[in-house]
Amino acid sequence: MKQLKTILILLFSALTIIACKNEKGKINKEQIEDNEVLSIENPIQGEQKIVFQKTLTLQNITFDISTTGEGSISQLTIQPKGLEMDNQKIAFELEGQVTNAEIEDLNNDGFPEILIYTTSAGSGSYGNVIGYSVNNGKSISQIYFPEISENKEASSGYMGHDEFAIIETTLARRFPVYNDGDTNNNPTGGTRQIEYKLKDGEASRLFEIHKISEF
Repeated sequence: MKQLKTILILLFSALTIIACKNEKGKINKEQIEDNEVLSIENPIQGEQKIVFQKTLTLQNITFDISTTGEGSISQLTIQPKGLEMDNQKIAFELEGQVTNAEIEDLNNDGFPEILIYTTSAGSGSYGNVIGYSVNNGKSISQIYFPEISENKEASSGYMGHDEFAIIETTLARRFPVYNDGDTNNNPTGGTRQIEYKLKDGEASRLFEIHKISEF
Protein backbone atom coordinates (compact mmCIF):
# COMPACT_ATOMS: atom_id res chain seq x y z
CA MET A 1 0.00 0.00 0.00
CA LYS A 2 2.81 2.34 0.91
CA GLN A 3 4.61 1.51 -2.35
CA LEU A 4 1.46 2.27 -4.41
CA LYS A 5 1.10 5.62 -2.66
CA THR A 6 4.70 6.49 -3.54
CA ILE A 7 4.12 5.58 -7.21
CA LEU A 8 1.00 7.79 -7.36
CA ILE A 9 2.90 10.73 -5.87
CA LEU A 10 5.70 10.36 -8.41
CA LEU A 11 3.18 10.09 -11.28
CA PHE A 12 1.34 13.23 -10.13
CA SER A 13 4.62 15.16 -9.90
CA ALA A 14 5.62 14.11 -13.42
CA LEU A 15 2.25 15.19 -14.85
CA THR A 16 2.55 18.55 -13.08
CA ILE A 17 6.01 19.17 -14.58
CA ILE A 18 4.79 18.29 -18.10
CA ALA A 19 1.80 20.61 -17.76
CA CYS A 20 4.03 23.49 -16.65
CA LYS A 21 6.34 22.98 -19.60
CA ASN A 22 3.42 22.93 -22.02
CA GLU A 23 2.00 26.13 -20.52
CA LYS A 24 5.41 27.81 -20.72
CA GLY A 25 5.75 26.77 -24.34
CA LYS A 26 2.30 28.15 -25.07
CA ILE A 27 3.19 31.47 -23.48
CA ASN A 28 6.44 31.71 -25.48
CA LYS A 29 4.58 30.95 -28.68
CA GLU A 30 2.02 33.64 -27.94
CA GLN A 31 4.79 36.12 -27.19
CA ILE A 32 6.51 35.31 -30.49
CA GLU A 33 3.26 35.67 -32.40
CA ASP A 34 2.54 38.98 -30.65
CA ASN A 35 6.02 40.26 -31.46
CA GLU A 36 5.59 39.34 -35.09
CA VAL A 37 2.32 41.27 -35.27
CA LEU A 38 3.88 44.28 -33.56
CA SER A 39 6.84 44.30 -35.94
CA ILE A 40 4.47 44.40 -38.91
CA GLU A 41 2.26 47.12 -37.48
CA ASN A 42 5.22 49.22 -36.28
CA PRO A 43 8.06 48.95 -38.82
CA ILE A 44 11.45 50.55 -38.11
CA GLN A 45 11.23 54.28 -38.64
CA GLY A 46 13.94 56.79 -39.59
CA GLU A 47 15.17 55.43 -42.92
CA GLN A 48 13.88 57.59 -45.76
CA LYS A 49 13.97 56.77 -49.43
CA ILE A 50 16.80 58.42 -51.37
CA VAL A 51 15.27 60.30 -54.30
CA PHE A 52 18.45 61.76 -55.87
CA GLN A 53 22.05 60.64 -55.43
CA LYS A 54 25.22 61.60 -57.27
CA THR A 55 28.96 61.57 -56.52
CA LEU A 56 31.11 64.19 -58.25
CA THR A 57 34.93 64.33 -58.21
CA LEU A 58 37.35 66.86 -59.67
CA GLN A 59 40.92 67.84 -58.75
CA ASN A 60 40.98 65.22 -55.94
CA ILE A 61 37.94 66.72 -54.20
CA THR A 62 34.70 64.73 -54.01
CA PHE A 63 31.11 65.66 -53.22
CA ASP A 64 28.43 63.10 -52.34
CA ILE A 65 25.05 64.70 -53.04
CA SER A 66 21.71 63.15 -52.07
CA THR A 67 18.12 64.09 -51.30
CA THR A 68 15.29 62.40 -49.45
CA GLY A 69 11.59 63.22 -49.47
CA GLU A 70 9.27 63.03 -52.47
CA GLY A 71 6.85 65.87 -51.73
CA SER A 72 7.17 69.62 -52.10
CA ILE A 73 9.85 69.65 -49.37
CA SER A 74 12.99 67.56 -49.62
CA GLN A 75 16.14 67.23 -47.52
CA LEU A 76 19.42 67.96 -49.31
CA THR A 77 22.72 66.56 -48.03
CA ILE A 78 26.18 67.47 -49.35
CA GLN A 79 29.21 65.57 -48.02
CA PRO A 80 32.58 66.95 -49.18
CA LYS A 81 35.74 64.82 -49.09
CA GLY A 82 39.36 65.78 -49.70
CA LEU A 83 39.32 69.32 -48.29
CA GLU A 84 42.29 70.19 -46.08
CA MET A 85 40.42 71.86 -43.22
CA ASP A 86 36.64 71.42 -43.28
CA ASN A 87 34.82 68.34 -44.63
CA GLN A 88 31.73 68.90 -42.51
CA LYS A 89 28.45 67.66 -43.99
CA ILE A 90 25.95 70.28 -45.16
CA ALA A 91 22.25 69.48 -44.78
CA PHE A 92 19.12 71.60 -45.10
CA GLU A 93 15.50 71.55 -46.27
CA LEU A 94 14.79 72.40 -49.87
CA GLU A 95 11.54 73.58 -51.46
CA GLY A 96 11.18 71.34 -54.51
CA GLN A 97 13.42 68.63 -55.90
CA VAL A 98 16.96 68.27 -57.24
CA THR A 99 17.05 67.50 -60.98
CA ASN A 100 20.81 67.25 -61.57
CA ALA A 101 24.25 68.27 -60.30
CA GLU A 102 27.54 69.08 -62.04
CA ILE A 103 31.12 69.90 -61.11
CA GLU A 104 33.64 72.14 -62.88
CA ASP A 105 36.41 74.64 -62.20
CA LEU A 106 34.42 77.65 -63.33
CA ASN A 107 36.93 80.36 -62.41
CA ASN A 108 40.10 78.47 -63.41
CA ASP A 109 41.66 78.71 -59.94
CA GLY A 110 42.59 75.03 -59.75
CA PHE A 111 39.69 74.08 -57.47
CA PRO A 112 36.16 72.93 -58.35
CA GLU A 113 32.67 74.33 -57.97
CA ILE A 114 29.59 72.14 -57.63
CA LEU A 115 26.22 73.25 -59.00
CA ILE A 116 22.97 71.61 -57.91
CA TYR A 117 19.94 72.28 -60.10
CA THR A 118 16.52 72.33 -58.50
CA THR A 119 12.93 72.77 -59.61
CA SER A 120 9.98 73.93 -57.56
CA ALA A 121 6.85 71.89 -57.00
CA GLY A 122 3.78 72.61 -59.12
CA SER A 123 3.09 73.26 -62.79
CA GLY A 124 5.52 76.20 -63.04
CA SER A 125 8.64 74.17 -62.29
CA TYR A 126 10.70 77.26 -61.50
CA GLY A 127 14.40 76.52 -61.56
CA ASN A 128 17.16 77.48 -59.17
CA VAL A 129 20.86 76.76 -58.68
CA ILE A 130 22.56 75.91 -55.39
CA GLY A 131 26.31 76.31 -55.81
CA TYR A 132 29.40 75.85 -53.66
CA SER A 133 32.94 76.93 -54.44
CA VAL A 134 36.13 75.44 -52.99
CA ASN A 135 38.37 77.95 -51.25
CA ASN A 136 42.00 77.13 -52.02
CA GLY A 137 41.38 73.43 -51.37
CA LYS A 138 40.61 74.01 -47.68
CA SER A 139 36.88 74.67 -47.32
CA ILE A 140 33.78 75.55 -49.33
CA SER A 141 31.43 78.54 -49.39
CA GLN A 142 28.08 79.05 -51.07
CA ILE A 143 27.81 80.89 -54.38
CA TYR A 144 25.18 83.57 -54.77
CA PHE A 145 22.80 82.87 -57.66
CA PRO A 146 20.66 85.93 -58.52
CA GLU A 147 16.90 85.87 -58.85
CA ILE A 148 15.91 86.18 -62.51
CA SER A 149 13.56 89.02 -61.55
CA GLU A 150 16.63 91.17 -60.82
CA ASN A 151 17.18 91.57 -64.57
CA LYS A 152 14.26 92.95 -66.62
CA GLU A 153 15.55 91.70 -69.99
CA ALA A 154 16.18 88.18 -68.66
CA SER A 155 12.86 87.85 -66.83
CA SER A 156 10.52 89.18 -69.54
CA GLY A 157 8.13 86.38 -70.47
CA TYR A 158 9.61 83.99 -67.93
CA MET A 159 7.30 81.35 -66.41
CA GLY A 160 9.67 78.61 -65.34
CA HIS A 161 10.50 75.26 -67.02
CA ASP A 162 14.24 75.94 -66.76
CA GLU A 163 17.07 73.74 -67.99
CA PHE A 164 20.63 74.20 -66.69
CA ALA A 165 23.99 72.96 -67.95
CA ILE A 166 27.67 73.82 -67.67
CA ILE A 167 29.24 74.68 -71.03
CA GLU A 168 33.02 74.81 -70.53
CA THR A 169 33.31 77.43 -67.75
CA THR A 170 29.89 79.02 -68.29
CA LEU A 171 26.57 78.19 -66.64
CA ALA A 172 23.81 78.14 -69.25
CA ARG A 173 20.13 78.54 -68.38
CA ARG A 174 17.48 77.93 -71.03
CA PHE A 175 13.69 78.27 -70.82
CA PRO A 176 10.64 78.93 -73.02
CA VAL A 177 9.41 82.51 -73.37
CA TYR A 178 5.71 83.28 -72.84
CA ASN A 179 3.83 86.01 -74.64
CA ASP A 180 0.76 87.69 -73.18
CA GLY A 181 -2.16 85.28 -73.20
CA ASP A 182 -0.04 82.11 -73.46
CA THR A 183 -1.10 79.19 -71.31
CA ASN A 184 1.41 77.36 -69.14
CA ASN A 185 1.63 74.43 -71.55
CA ASN A 186 1.76 76.52 -74.75
CA PRO A 187 4.54 79.16 -74.83
CA THR A 188 4.83 81.00 -78.18
CA GLY A 189 7.76 83.34 -77.58
CA GLY A 190 10.59 81.00 -78.55
CA THR A 191 13.49 80.09 -76.24
CA ARG A 192 15.84 82.26 -74.21
CA GLN A 193 19.32 81.28 -73.06
CA ILE A 194 21.13 83.11 -70.28
CA GLU A 195 24.86 82.59 -69.78
CA TYR A 196 26.34 83.23 -66.33
CA LYS A 197 29.98 83.70 -65.34
CA LEU A 198 31.38 83.12 -61.86
CA LYS A 199 32.85 86.26 -60.30
CA ASP A 200 34.46 87.21 -56.98
CA GLY A 201 32.15 89.41 -54.94
CA GLU A 202 32.79 91.41 -51.78
CA ALA A 203 31.34 88.77 -49.45
CA SER A 204 31.34 85.65 -51.62
CA ARG A 205 31.61 84.40 -55.18
CA LEU A 206 28.54 85.04 -57.31
CA PHE A 207 27.06 84.48 -60.75
CA GLU A 208 26.64 87.43 -63.10
CA ILE A 209 24.77 87.43 -66.40
CA HIS A 210 27.29 87.43 -69.24
CA LYS A 211 25.04 87.02 -72.28
CA ILE A 212 21.33 86.72 -73.20
CA SER A 213 20.30 85.01 -76.45
CA GLU A 214 16.93 84.38 -78.14
CA PHE A 215 16.12 81.42 -80.39
